[in-house]
Amino acid sequence: MNKLKAIGRSQLIIPILALLALVIFNLIRDPGFFSIQFLTNNQGNTVLSGNLISILNSASELVILSMGMTLVTSASRGQDISVGAGAAIAGAVFVRVLLSGTVSWGLIAFAFLVACVVVMIFGAFNGTLVAVFKIQPMIATLILFTIGRSIAYWINGGATPNVADIRVNYIGNFIPGIPVPTPILVVIICGVIFALVLKFSNLGIYTQSVGSNEEASRLNGISSVRIKILAFVILGVCVAVAGVLSAGRMGMINHETVLLGVEMDAILAVAIGGNALSGGKFSMVGTVIGAYVIQGLTTTLYAMKIPSTDVRAYKSVVIIAIVVIGSPVVKRVAGRLWGRVFRKKEATAA
Repeated sequence: MNKLKAIGRSQLIIPILALLALVIFNLIRDPGFFSIQFLTNNQGNTVLSGNLISILNSASELVILSMGMTLVTSASRGQDISVGAGAAIAGAVFVRVLLSGTVSWGLIAFAFLVACVVVMIFGAFNGTLVAVFKIQPMIATLILFTIGRSIAYWINGGATPNVADIRVNYIGNFIPGIPVPTPILVVIICGVIFALVLKFSNLGIYTQSVGSNEEASRLNGISSVRIKILAFVILGVCVAVAGVLSAGRMGMINHETVLLGVEMDAILAVAIGGNALSGGKFSMVGTVIGAYVIQGLTTTLYAMKIPSTDVRAYKSVVIIAIVVIGSPVVKRVAGRLWGRVFRKKEATAA
């Protein structure tokens, strides 16, 4: 009985139910919706294909960004709305470095590191505004949200340059001999790194402590300034990875369209994951499930032949329902009803 009560209070209950509802709906609508098959792509490689692979692949950048957004939300009690613009900067830097010489794996690795450093600096800037100058996170990151794509535009002189090298294409598509899309593998690597860091360091505890009660954390020797800035810097790394993946998919960078609107999806993934947008306790697993729910919903709507201009409207209706169901008010009411049911069962049993 206690286990059932714990499940009812779990942060994961809403994202899991949302994911199950999406799966059941698609299986009823189309029993073969999640079928997977092997196909030969344009490069002659055998790869996995199907709606499930498409969902996992297309959600990669969103999942990575959402994991970083979870830390920022937990520590700063607010959200970073500049991640899309930051990804455009990362992609622009990545492409610019690649075009500066002959493309090789060494240059690709160097370009990625430069992109990470640049966006981490922007992340530290955002974190400083929030942690030191006490500016509300959404307002502080509005600066980079506004000018970030212009900076990406300036980096490549207003052009949308192509990188004509198949190795760059491997980053956002398939590596020869590996049938799983590269972005899915990158998500797995990022997930493992986050899991190890949260398990073997105090980052998760300190982040949740600062977000829950900053003054109490200070009295216990935890620097809220350092934790908040660190959270934004880690998000900066996630943004750089997402930007490079996006550039790798296209083999180019378009500062105006790359990951446009992804910041709102990342915030929604955190919310759907059962995490309070006011900070404190978080569930990284819930966030990841929330990101896949959002992408799964998008893929489902396209499979239903919904016009692309209407997809966001349909998505918003479903997402509003999920967020409302997972709101504190609804949870409290559900908790009371849950308690009454068990009390009646206990009384009957007695």
